[in-house]
Amino acid sequence: MLDTNLKKQLDTYLQNIVNPIELTVSTDNTAKSKELEELATEISALSSKIELIIDNNPVGRAPQMSIAPKGSASRVAFAGIPMGHEFTSLVLALLQAGGHPSKAEPALIEQAEQLTGDYNFEVYISLSCQNCPEVVQALNLMAIKNPNIRTTMIDGALFQDEVNERNIMAVPSVYLNGELFGQGRMSLAEILNKVDSGASERQAAALAEKDPYDVLVVGGGPAGAASAIYAARKGIRTGVVAERFGGQVMDTMAIENFISVKETEGPKLVANLEQHVLDYDVDLVNTQRAKRLTKGDMIEVELESGAVLKSKSVILATGARWREMNVPGEKEYRGKGVAYCPHCDGPLFKGKKVAVIGGGNSGIEAAIDLAGIVEHVTVLEFGNTLRADEVLVRKAKSMKNITIIKEAMTTEVIGDGQRVIGLNYTDRATGDKHLVDVAGIFVQIGLIPNTEWLKDTLELSDRGEIVIDTKGQTSMPGVFAAGDVTTVPYKQIIIAMGAGATAALGAFDHLIRTSVPAEAGSEAA
Repeated sequence: MLDTNLKKQLDTYLQNIVNPIELTVSTDNTAKSKELEELATEISALSSKIELIIDNNPVGRAPQMSIAPKGSASRVAFAGIPMGHEFTSLVLALLQAGGHPSKAEPALIEQAEQLTGDYNFEVYISLSCQNCPEVVQALNLMAIKNPNIRTTMIDGALFQDEVNERNIMAVPSVYLNGELFGQGRMSLAEILNKVDSGASERQAAALAEKDPYDVLVVGGGPAGAASAIYAARKGIRTGVVAERFGGQVMDTMAIENFISVKETEGPKLVANLEQHVLDYDVDLVNTQRAKRLTKGDMIEVELESGAVLKSKSVILATGARWREMNVPGEKEYRGKGVAYCPHCDGPLFKGKKVAVIGGGNSGIEAAIDLAGIVEHVTVLEFGNTLRADEVLVRKAKSMKNITIIKEAMTTEVIGDGQRVIGLNYTDRATGDKHLVDVAGIFVQIGLIPNTEWLKDTLELSDRGEIVIDTKGQTSMPGVFAAGDVTTVPYKQIIIAMGAGATAALGAFDHLIRTSVPAEAGSEAA
C-alpha cells in the first residue's frame, strides 16, 4: 500500500504521537477490506503506540477504519480507504487522537469543546476531491475534542448504495444526525458557526471593537494575499476580511503555469499563501462576507454579520465565481447532477454519461479528466470554434469517448424530480432542437465578478467588473481593487498577484499623500 518514501515520511510524523491509540479495522473479507487491513497493518508497524484490532464481524459499514485513544470509544472513522487527498486526513486523525496538538486556532478548538448536544456527522467524499479534506479534517478535530461528536468519512465511490439511496451527486456532502447539513467546501469555523447558534452574534460584537486599519483588504484570494503582504511590509496596520481564504484557487486542481513552480495544486498554493500572509502582522478575519461600502471620515465596510470595519484605505479583491447557464432546471438540480467541479464530483458519475458546457481551457480539461471515469462526455460549445489551447483540443479529439458539439446553445436541464436525466440544446446554425441523455452536467463557461454589493457605489464596467486605473485606484478615493473582480484582462493567478501588489503600493502612496497636507498645515500654524 505505502511505498518506501511515504513510509519514511509517515514514520517521522508518527513519532509525534504522545498517547497510545487503537486502530480498529472492520472487514467483510472483500478485496477492499483486505486492502484497508494491509494499510492499517503497515501503519501500526511504524509505531509501538498504535494497537491494531481486526473486527471480522462488524456491525455497520465495512471496510472501515476507526481511530480512538486507547481505552476510549471511537468517534472518528474512515469508511473506505483514506488514500489520495484523504491520506493527510488520516495522518492528522492519528496524531490528534494520540495527543499531538492541532494547529487550528485555539478559539475554534475551545468553541468545539464547548458544544453541547449529540452530533453524528457523515461526510461523503471522493478521493480525487481537493475540497473534501478540509471538511473531513475539521469534523475529525471536532470529534476528537468533544465526546458528544462522532464523524465518519465515507468514500462515495465505494459505498454506491448509500450514495444512490441518499441521491448524493456532489461532494463533500455532509449529513448531521441523518439530515443533510451542507454541501461543498466548509472550514472549521463555518461548520462551528452553523451548529453553534450564538457564534455569529459573538463574532460580530468582537469585530465591532477592532481599531481602524490603515489598509483593509476585502477578499482572500491571490490578489488579496499579495495586497496584504505588500501592505504589511510597509509597516502599516493591515487587515484581511474574507468569506473563504484562497477563493477560487481552492477549487483549482492542477496549476502548471505559475512561474518558477513547475506544477502544484490549488489547496497547496493557498496553504502557502495563508502562511506567508500570517508571517506578517496581518489581522486575518475569515468566514465574513462584505455587504456594503461607504465613505465618510473613514472608509467603512459593513459585513453581513452586522459588524462594521473601518479603514483609511480599502483594497477590494473579492474575485469571481463560476458563471451559471441561467436556464430552466439548473438551480433545481444543482448538486443533483448539475456541478461546477469535475475533480470533486466526477467520481460520482463513474460509468455514466455526462455533458460539459463550455469549450474553453476549463471545459476541455474537464472533459479530458472526466473521460477517464465516465462512460461518455459530450462537450457543448456555444461558439463555432473551441477557445481552449490547441494541445488540449488535440488531446480531447483523440479520446474515443468525447464528443464535441459546436454552436450548441443549452436551453434546459431535464430531471426526474430527483436527479438530472438529460439536457436540451439548440443548434445555432440550423435552429434544430436536440435532447442529450446525461446523468451529470458540468458547467465551465467562465466567471462572474463578485460585485453585486458594490452597485451604485463604484464605477463598474458593463460586465460588472470594477473599473481601475494603472495603480488599482477605483472611482472612490482611497478605495483600490485588484484581481479577477477588476477590468484587468486575462484572469490568471499570477496576474492577480501582481495586481494585488500594485493596489497595495497604490494604497500606501495614497496614505502618504493624503496625510501630508494636514501635517504641513499644523507645522505652518
